[in-house]
Amino acid sequence: MKIKVVDGLLLKKMFINGAYFLEENKRVVDELNVFPVPDGDTGTNMSLTMNAAVKEVEAVSNTIDDVVEAVANGSLMGARGNSGVILSQLFRGFAKSCKGKNKLTTVDLAHAFISASDTAYKAVMKPIEGTILTIAREIGEKAVEIAREQQYVDTFLQTLIIHAEKALNKTPSILKVLKEAGVVDAGGKGLIFILKGFYKAITGIDKSIQLSENINIEDKNLEDFTDITFGYCTEFIIKGSNIDLEEIKEKIKDFGDCMLVVGDERLAKVHIHTNNPGIIIESGLKFGELTNIKIDNMRQQHQNKVFEVIDEKIKTEMKEYGMIAVAKGEGLIDIFKDLNVDEIISGGQTMNPSTQDIKKAIDLVQAKNIFIFPNNSNIILAANQAKELSDKNIIVIPSKTIPQGISSILAYNEDLSIDENIEFMMEALKNVKTGQITYSVRDTKMNDMDIKEGDILGIIDGDIEVVCNDVEDAAYKLLESMIDEGDEILTIFYGKESDKQKASNLAKRIEVLYTDIDVEVYYGGQPLYYYIFSVE
Repeated sequence: MKIKVVDGLLLKKMFINGAYFLEENKRVVDELNVFPVPDGDTGTNMSLTMNAAVKEVEAVSNTIDDVVEAVANGSLMGARGNSGVILSQLFRGFAKSCKGKNKLTTVDLAHAFISASDTAYKAVMKPIEGTILTIAREIGEKAVEIAREQQYVDTFLQTLIIHAEKALNKTPSILKVLKEAGVVDAGGKGLIFILKGFYKAITGIDKSIQLSENINIEDKNLEDFTDITFGYCTEFIIKGSNIDLEEIKEKIKDFGDCMLVVGDERLAKVHIHTNNPGIIIESGLKFGELTNIKIDNMRQQHQNKVFEVIDEKIKTEMKEYGMIAVAKGEGLIDIFKDLNVDEIISGGQTMNPSTQDIKKAIDLVQAKNIFIFPNNSNIILAANQAKELSDKNIIVIPSKTIPQGISSILAYNEDLSIDENIEFMMEALKNVKTGQITYSVRDTKMNDMDIKEGDILGIIDGDIEVVCNDVEDAAYKLLESMIDEGDEILTIFYGKESDKQKASNLAKRIEVLYTDIDVEVYYGGQPLYYYIFSVE
């Protein structure tokens, strides 16, 4: 059956199927990582972001307004990594264009795709062509071009998919790094999988049940760094004659998160995660009769201890400055604790925390001014997105590595003003070099080096400099490349797959070669990377 319009129910199925098809193919996207290191996570981040959006979608009514607002809110809070943040901005633009419509024609969808692209471009400080942004723009422009002549939604989407895939195949000619690595853009590939999921929903393939199962499995894998702050999912419908949506939002916003208040002056849907469902219900009663009341306890028994900690923190006095850092590895987490970091979000390579994870950490820190150290280039956008959601004064120090984060924190001086501290912290980022030892997950060619799967790689500030067969040899060669005259301190963080004796032996070799440099060795416990080096 040919379909000319998309209603709220069909739009809901489109997003559910988009999430499912991306979930099915996220490993394909992960493997398109430009660098052949074992932390390709674009597909995983996009899938987790999409799954967060769909969780919200499944909880709302089948109106277009409810569906697109749920997609926008869910993806915003669930965004992980740069690709996830950009995806959330695409959905925000899409939602903005769809608001107020009961049905969507191909012309409406075309406007939504253009709005999605425009919103994402504006959200990125320096948009780079040859990325997911390019694919989104190509989809939007093609959609506008064909919408009036192709009124059937399935044909319309099929044409967009064909055009998007052609645009994706051109990305290596736009971005040199893609051409060198022999891959297309990962984010663009992920976006096309979502679009294919939309098409499958239109043509009658519904994957709602399978998706819910996949989301549950994924969440179990993420329990180590995703904690539930508000334990009761509370929702209801208000029937009245003069419902003020903004007043409802204002009354309940401080009692939870994942808030959704949509509808009109006669009928409104309220959804919020809270620890005080009674207060939420009482607030709703002031505006009319309540129906479809639903309260679900999301908190697992073993998480009760978490909330004792939260309650204790809330009781503490508000201080002037606080700090949040992202790190993965028992030793690295202990180091940040020793540096008096208030909240440490467990995450990093392959495990980028979501906007909501960062926002929860912000809420826990009882300080007027909070510094955030993402310690990973793929987390900076999510940190900035969380910043915009907070009423506190948040300063994101754009640390791209663990050494940069540690160096910036050490530059902090409580006797200085906030502006002076920002200046010194930003300067500290420039004064540290980061080295990493890991392994290759595929064959490729980069920087005129032939790299085979399983090779040991030495990386300096994001560039592969050493390729060999032995971890310790690679570490030694990399440090020879890193250390220059005038460098004073080398810090070695050995990872989960290395050991203290090997790290100590490496330190001794360096001390013999460079007599003027101080060498310190710490257990980092980081996965995937045998060593992380800091040279200052």
